[in-house]
Amino acid sequence: MFRQFFCGNIKIIFNSLLYFFIESIFLSNTLSNILSVILSVILGITLSITLGIMVSDTPHYENEAPFEVPENWEWTTIGELCSFLSRGKSPKYSEERKYPVFAQKCNLYDGDISLEKARFLDPETISKWSDEYKLIDGDILVNSTGTGTVGRTRLFHSDVLGDYPFVVPDSHVSVVRTLKGIESKFVLAFLSSDYGQTYIEDNLAGSTNQKELYIGVLDNMQFPLPPHEEQLRIVTAVDKWFSLIDTLESAKEDLQASITQAKSKILDLAIHGKLVPQDPNDEPAIELLKRINPKFTPCDNAQYPYEVPCNWILCELGDLYNIVSAKRVHKYEWQHYGIPFYRAREIVKLSDEGEVDNELFITEEHYNDLKKKYGVPKPTDIMMSAVGTIGKTYIVKADDVFYYKDASVICLQNTNELYSPYISILLSSNFLQEQMFAQSKGTTVDTITIEKANSYKIPFPPLSEQKRIVAKIEELFAVLDEEIKKSLEA
Repeated sequence: MFRQFFCGNIKIIFNSLLYFFIESIFLSNTLSNILSVILSVILGITLSITLGIMVSDTPHYENEAPFEVPENWEWTTIGELCSFLSRGKSPKYSEERKYPVFAQKCNLYDGDISLEKARFLDPETISKWSDEYKLIDGDILVNSTGTGTVGRTRLFHSDVLGDYPFVVPDSHVSVVRTLKGIESKFVLAFLSSDYGQTYIEDNLAGSTNQKELYIGVLDNMQFPLPPHEEQLRIVTAVDKWFSLIDTLESAKEDLQASITQAKSKILDLAIHGKLVPQDPNDEPAIELLKRINPKFTPCDNAQYPYEVPCNWILCELGDLYNIVSAKRVHKYEWQHYGIPFYRAREIVKLSDEGEVDNELFITEEHYNDLKKKYGVPKPTDIMMSAVGTIGKTYIVKADDVFYYKDASVICLQNTNELYSPYISILLSSNFLQEQMFAQSKGTTVDTITIEKANSYKIPFPPLSEQKRIVAKIEELFAVLDEEIKKSLEA
């Protein structure tokens, strides 16, 4: 089903790509120019070679051109293309929600713009703002202050105004308003390209944490200008590529959602006892639990909403593992090197990716002291995130050496030498996740306490069946992961 789903989408995507390349190769040389410029603009690839196009041997620009362009193009600067090029002004704000101010946060990370978080201008200061500062359709808005956001470039459209009469930019946003005959979408694509973003980054001023993009940097930025009709064709081609990218992303997300559902169904079959066949020669699970704890009392099976094989048993997580937290490590004891110190976020990363670039450490001396007095995680123990993103697990490996943050991470000590891979997989099932989140209701942040964890209901099969279940799950998950990898690479 998943192969058919993705292959159907890939066929559409491939046909679109093929059609575009056939257009580029067999139609006019100008359309071939489009492909070359797309590569230059979107990917920042130097136009030293084009698809059979003759390039000019003499530059049309008084400064040294960054790369060769087709002979009917001209090198110019951004400033020469603009009717208005300026940073905004520092506004005086008001609680009266009438005249919004476009700030850097209005340039959204996902590629659009929004006035949802805008602040508002004091109506008494309107005279300070001449009409040219009122944003119009096609204005290019460039974030101009602050590491991480500087250089973010979006296109203004009046749809965002709603009932507001106009919007003006604050002093941290630069406005690039192009002359008639210059397509602002083409300029936007250039500024957003690798070439444009690298130029901006290389010419920022200020300290590491407070980078500034001065308006003169944009004013003097070299720009390859094609004829107007070609600008239009390039913009159309760029839009076509972006639409194709969106299609690919949508197909990828749909496929990944389908794979996630399939994995969830596999886990559901596992906890029903329907994933692998039972072996009547397996030792019943209750015998194992009685050896671990002679006083063990089985849970009422009525608390388990599914029918399971008769040699399974319903127990609590606390019947299987000794669940503990860490000794408090104060913030002032954190170090920049030494023994890794894991919080919930590091356990989540280890659970999802199997590795983590750790930020925090404690000294080896401190670790050894904790190990001696209180103990540290041992191989086959299960670490579980207990704050925020809860229920993510990581099985401690033989060569792991680390300590962890109290309360935000709990440790399932495998003192009974149980088969931790089964419990780890079980904890990711809907049945266990629903228990975790149900018991977290009413708290500001999702939290797992030791008391709650001890009470989680666990469907516990015979040890031999646990191993068969884990082997089958790993086999099926590997097939699904390989399918999605192949499909996305196709």
